[in-house]
Amino acid sequence: MLWTRWLVLLLCWGATSGEQQADERDQAPAGVRADSRRQRSPPPVEPLDFGFVPAAVYDTHAYYEPGSIGILFHMVHAFLYVVQPNSFPKDLIVKVIQQNMGGIKIEEWRKTYDWMNVLLLQRKNADCHRGFFTASLIAISVFIILGVLIAYAANHNVSTQIRSTRRLINTNMRDLKTFANNTPAQVEYLTAQYTTAKNKVLSDLDNIGPLLGGRIHSQLEKEVVPSLDTALRMAGAMRETKEALETVNTSLEVLQDGMGKLQASVTGERASLSNTLSDPACTNGAVSPTCNTIRSTLSQLGVNADYSKLPDVSHALVNINTILRTDLSNIVQKGYASFNDTPKLVKEQTKNIVSGVKGMLDKIGTEITSFSKMFPVEASLANFTTFLNERQKAIESFYPQIDQMDFYRWIGCVAVLCMVVLVLAFNVLGLLCGTCGYDKQATPTTRGCLSNTGGNLLMAGVGFSFIFAWVLMAIVTSLFVAGGNIEKMICEPLANRQLFKIIDTPFLVHPEKKNFLPGMLFQNPNIDLTLGSMYRECYENNGLYHALQLETMFNINSFLNRTVYNRDLAKVFEGVQVDLQNVTLLEQAGRDNLINFANSGIGQIDYDAYLTEVNKGVTLVDLLSFATDLEAQADQLPRGALENALRGHASSIRLIHREQVVPMEQAMVIISTLSQSIKKLQRTSNDLPVKVTNILSAIDAAEYLITHNASHVVKQETKGYVQSLVGYFRQYTEWVKNSLTAEVAQCKPISNIVDSMEIVACSFIIDSVNTFWFGLGGCCILLIPSIIFSVKLAKYYRRMDTEDVFEE
Repeated sequence: MLWTRWLVLLLCWGATSGEQQADERDQAPAGVRADSRRQRSPPPVEPLDFGFVPAAVYDTHAYYEPGSIGILFHMVHAFLYVVQPNSFPKDLIVKVIQQNMGGIKIEEWRKTYDWMNVLLLQRKNADCHRGFFTASLIAISVFIILGVLIAYAANHNVSTQIRSTRRLINTNMRDLKTFANNTPAQVEYLTAQYTTAKNKVLSDLDNIGPLLGGRIHSQLEKEVVPSLDTALRMAGAMRETKEALETVNTSLEVLQDGMGKLQASVTGERASLSNTLSDPACTNGAVSPTCNTIRSTLSQLGVNADYSKLPDVSHALVNINTILRTDLSNIVQKGYASFNDTPKLVKEQTKNIVSGVKGMLDKIGTEITSFSKMFPVEASLANFTTFLNERQKAIESFYPQIDQMDFYRWIGCVAVLCMVVLVLAFNVLGLLCGTCGYDKQATPTTRGCLSNTGGNLLMAGVGFSFIFAWVLMAIVTSLFVAGGNIEKMICEPLANRQLFKIIDTPFLVHPEKKNFLPGMLFQNPNIDLTLGSMYRECYENNGLYHALQLETMFNINSFLNRTVYNRDLAKVFEGVQVDLQNVTLLEQAGRDNLINFANSGIGQIDYDAYLTEVNKGVTLVDLLSFATDLEAQADQLPRGALENALRGHASSIRLIHREQVVPMEQAMVIISTLSQSIKKLQRTSNDLPVKVTNILSAIDAAEYLITHNASHVVKQETKGYVQSLVGYFRQYTEWVKNSLTAEVAQCKPISNIVDSMEIVACSFIIDSVNTFWFGLGGCCILLIPSIIFSVKLAKYYRRMDTEDVFEE
């Protein structure tokens, strides 16, 4: 039909789905495929949010629960299985169809019905006979009543379910309209979501500086930043060297001045003490040993360190101050800034490329929109909706006729059941009259009127049984043959989907046409599409695009390669050239500054001499201990001028310690600082020319990398950048593919139609018909023993013309 063709075409606009990933890789831009192993892995592509495809809500619930009458349906199914236990003859049917019913002999199925032969003996006890016959006839009548009730329930169920059929028809029609009305909106939504991917790509293009330039920067900074860091650390070392030299120079002046005054005081006190010991009083025999002892310690009165011999650092300090007039830190920061301007350079140098890519993206969007508008989707679906409305009106126009036909059917079935009810009525009345009017004392010729009436009613039931039996049997046989075969040959294989396997058998219709369904829909029987697979996809409410395997009809990848995965996009980015020649890491002034620092002279200073003198004590001996010993020696002398003189020298020595040595000891903090500064200078000056040479070599190597090898880095990172852009389109096409598979044009209404037809035909009608003949057939079978027992029992109730003679 025309509308089905258009329905297929409207879904095939989904060429943007990108079905085969391998083809995507083959057709992807060259910048994405080349050197994938050598380049570092691209950053993860940011996931895009395409929202949710407008969902269709279907009303049909193609499920039927028969309720209590389902027990009867299961009984009929079990009976049919007993009658025909063989499995569905799929292979036989396929063979018959393939050979056009020729050359195949189908054996008739022989059905044998074994009837029970009731053997009734004449016995002496007539009352026992009559009681047995009465009980049997009552039991048979009860079972016949059950059969009538079963048949009537089935008859009534047909009428009830026919009314339910209208609800299924209405909901199926409504679902098909929902399908038709919702599909254009879903298609439009898929088309519109290209804008989401496009806007993300445009955003990345607008930020090409931070993104692409940042990636280039991060690749180059592995070599550039460490070299600049070493230069910056050297600038800090210059400042630290100046501070250390200033500390050494200041501390040296303080120590030299204090040490000179201390040495003069100690020397003068030693000379004075020596003169005192030269007094003639020291020659006295008793005093002479003490004076000699004191005289032997005079050499200990002196200073230990000699700071006057330490080399001067003022010349190196002057050189450092001259060097620091050039701010190396500022020069290095300029190098950082120049290198960090890489993203800005990339943005400025790719303006034309970005504008060209934006134009290509607009063109791709126009092509997608144009492709989706190639098919008159809305007009076709509008025609489809009109077709549905017309069909629904046509079906509804038959409702009065269907109701009338169902009424006649219901009347006919009731009339048939009334035949059985009439026989039951005669049996029941006969039993009542016969039982009530029976007289044990009466002979057969003298039986009463009521008893005779009962026997006549029983015989009337027998007569009507013979009259109606052939009609009832004909009806039961006809319905059994028709309903039973439909159940076994259509309904049962439809329920277990064996019927689909027959239709889907390859080369069923023609030896050169593989599959029936695609041959009928698309005139291409070689497509691997079956009715069973389509039903399963639609039953799971997947998209019609996936259910009909429409991707086999259109070259989806060709459209993708021509639009979204455009080779021109890769060619444009292959022309990206970023010139980093103007990036200067270290100006010549900075290089000269480093060289001058290496030649500043701090490496020629004798740091060991400084450390040796700094580590010495202030005086050769502890002056307080010396003064205490001198007083102890004075105590050994007799009182007099010599003793007083020695005590005076002890007091002078204490005064020197208090006024000069103690301040010098308090200056140990300066001495400690001096030691640390000298060690820092020593560390800085070690191989200083070599260090400066290595720094300059590292900077030269980094600048060479930027000026000569940056093109390789730019090309490598451009590929990763393009791959991230393509990743957004891949997300879009993958999302379209998944949406077409599961969300767009969900074909649940199609499987609902099949399920509804199965429910109406099999559950509503065939199951009820089979239950009707099952109940009616049971009644017919039970009429046979009913006739026998009625005849036998009537003999005990009817008035006879002659007496019966019983022999012993």
